[in-house]
Amino acid sequence: MSAPSQIIINVLAVLVLFCVVCGCVSSSIGDISYKNGGLAATINNPGQPTNAFVQVTIYQVTGLSQQEQSVVMTSVKLKSGDNNVFIPVVLKPGNYKLNIYLIQDGERKTAVIRDIVV
Repeated sequence: MSAPSQIIINVLAVLVLFCVVCGCVSSSIGDISYKNGGLAATINNPGQPTNAFVQVTIYQVTGLSQQEQSVVMTSVKLKSGDNNVFIPVVLKPGNYKLNIYLIQDGERKTAVIRDIVV
């Protein structure tokens, strides 16, 4: 096999490995529910234990419109692996859209939008 062909194969192998590994290095926000006067969320932290903030912008959904109700932020200590996080907030019965942000070292690491019914 010629040298240029070997280089191309090596570069492709590294790119494939990079694509596979990239999905495994960032934190992610899983299920979220409302119970006991707050939002319970699961956050997966594949890295080292760290301090972070969870910010939630809460919109109440009525028909085809939504209105911002509040923004809450809480600090969390994330261990490696899955973490159960509780964000205290009182919500009345209804439909809500939640914009949830995970902030580490002053940077937004991940964000999700979830719909819940209280």
